[in-house]
Amino acid sequence: MSTPSSPEEESQSRSIAAVERAMDVLLHFGRADQPDLGVTEIATALGLTKAAVHRILTALRSRELITVDPATRRYALGPAAVALGRAYLARTDVRMMTAPELRRLSERHHETATLSLRRGDTRLYVDQVVPDQELRLEVSLGIPFPLHAGASSKVFLAFLPDFEVDAYLAGRPLQAVTDRTIVDPAGLRTDLAGIRRRGYATSHGERQAGTASIAAPIFDHDARVVAVISLAGPELRFTPESGPAVTDLLAAAGRISAQLGHRPRSLAGAVVREARDIRVTTGGRLPG
Repeated sequence: MSTPSSPEEESQSRSIAAVERAMDVLLHFGRADQPDLGVTEIATALGLTKAAVHRILTALRSRELITVDPATRRYALGPAAVALGRAYLARTDVRMMTAPELRRLSERHHETATLSLRRGDTRLYVDQVVPDQELRLEVSLGIPFPLHAGASSKVFLAFLPDFEVDAYLAGRPLQAVTDRTIVDPAGLRTDLAGIRRRGYATSHGERQAGTASIAAPIFDHDARVVAVISLAGPELRFTPESGPAVTDLLAAAGRISAQLGHRPRSLAGAVVREARDIRVTTGGRLPG
């Protein structure tokens, strides 16, 4: 037989429940597709009464976590919520955030997983997880590579604004790093368009002969590419276009992007479907 709760314990439980409901309302604004919400929309989505939602919004407004448009009576995140987000991002270390995902990718696929950052017109590896394989790929950290050579480089270039891509192509002739590096501007533009459409890039020996790689962007809260992760291995063994590699890499990039405040798009789902379609159209065999 349970012991009856004391009035103090019951009051504490009600207070905790009220705080949890307030957090649910606040977090719902972060997940919503539109920038502002009405009381009825929030109540319906969270299974609360409109009176409860109104009380919660009033409390959140008093702390500037929520604002209201007097004309439309619709609510949006307030300056205090924005300040919390900025404080979180200011303390974010992309390398620390990415490290667990790189380990998982390398362990699952038995290939090298890497993290790259952009520096002006170059890209450099800043971290890697190497598999326990006799034949394996190891990259050089901190060495700059051009933005047109290799999967990770091309991802950075593909998601730049058009004027920056134009400036990159106009500023220099495209130098061949290997005999497979794309050095024709028109051909590179076509490849970049495909990368933007698919959401990932592949390379077969474009930066280093005998290797193959697949790379995906990490987006921040402003939908800017702040880093790129990749899987790479010997070309004779690793098929970057394989469904599992595509799916796992995009999922990892999506999780990291979400931690940086990026809202998931429908693109990832489309890419997963595309990877499955590869299996269907090739009779279950993956392209090699």
